[in-house]
Amino acid sequence: MKVSRENLESCRAVLTVEAEEGELDESMDAAYRHLVKEVSVPGFRKGKAPKAILMQHVGRQGLLEEAYEHLIPQLYSQAIESEGLEPIARPEVEITQTEPLVFKATVSLRPEIKLGDYHSISLEPAPAVEIKQQDVTAALERFRERQGTWVPVDRPAEEGDLVTIDVEASADGEPWLSHKAIQYEVDKDSLAPVPGFASRLQGAEKNKEIAFSLAIPDDYPVEEVRGKDGSFSVTVTEVKEKHLPDLSDDLARSAGYDDLAAMKKKVAADLQDEAEARNRSELKQKALDALVEMSEVDYPPVLVEEEINGLLRDEAQRMGFREVADYLSTSNKSEEQIREELRPIANRRLIQGLVLEQLAQDEKIEIESSEVDNKVSEISGGAEDKEKAAQFFSHPQIRQSLEQSLRTQKTIDRLLEIALGGVEVKTKEE
Repeated sequence: MKVSRENLESCRAVLTVEAEEGELDESMDAAYRHLVKEVSVPGFRKGKAPKAILMQHVGRQGLLEEAYEHLIPQLYSQAIESEGLEPIARPEVEITQTEPLVFKATVSLRPEIKLGDYHSISLEPAPAVEIKQQDVTAALERFRERQGTWVPVDRPAEEGDLVTIDVEASADGEPWLSHKAIQYEVDKDSLAPVPGFASRLQGAEKNKEIAFSLAIPDDYPVEEVRGKDGSFSVTVTEVKEKHLPDLSDDLARSAGYDDLAAMKKKVAADLQDEAEARNRSELKQKALDALVEMSEVDYPPVLVEEEINGLLRDEAQRMGFREVADYLSTSNKSEEQIREELRPIANRRLIQGLVLEQLAQDEKIEIESSEVDNKVSEISGGAEDKEKAAQFFSHPQIRQSLEQSLRTQKTIDRLLEIALGGVEVKTKEE
């Protein structure tokens, strides 16, 4: 075997590998021994056809292809060992010559990260958080909203009502929507089914049909009706308004507090924790941005593609799809368009992950098994089925993922500690 190497940018190398004559002959013999047991040759039992007869039956090219299937991986493995390479993904292989066999293997290598002088990063601590009474009042009002109940009323529809409607719609004269007895919240800012629809319902009387036209946006999710004129016929059959409970000790007790005063105190404390968590998160992002800015990172393109694949899987799961292909089939864009839109996000996430991993190595940050156990107990303790949760986190891959997450968090905490001049960062749940 002869090997030559060409280094490319972005942590890649091209190996040109040429097989020796004896290596190809040996591989052809092995291919014959395999194929003769698999291929039926007229006049011979399986495994008994001579090599020359088998070659006439499958063709020399067929035998060569079988030989290459085993010889190329073998020679590739020898080539990367002789060149001292550590590939991180399957190579891209191109056969450039058949006899003698010559092929090129494009190899993706480990990223190269050179951190900047991260000890020079300097950030000012976030200002002290002050929770005002109006903040507590607003939070309590949001809680009241969530506890509100819908009560039927005998009046025309108004902003904020929940109405039951029958709706028929067409787009440029072609039938489009047909729904009976659907519930719809009258919110002037709503974009469903099209912008302006909710506003047209304000003042609508029960059991009286109203008709109106609205333009369907050019970027509407349903391609068939984009940019067309929508004609709507709507009948409101029921109107409900939301009744909010009084802010009282009874309301507080229904939420698990001793009284309203205790509820206000806990709400204020929670708002304080949330504001401090946001401040910490912003500072961490600033420190990480500074580290990325001062560092040199080079990596093979295959890592970006893997990151995009991960983003697609996450989005598919978030939307309730088990397979990425099913998620893509519902999009109005091609897979290539979606991947290109995700590429900047994937690049940013990849670079951040690489510099943090290098920082963890440089700072010798490790996670003890007891830390993983404590996190598992914390998560499992809040689960409805604690035994099932414990079983889930007992899987090695899950524990490894959790360990990596904890290590990343500890690394970011260490970076922020450095950026704040050695002030220890006490992380709360964010």
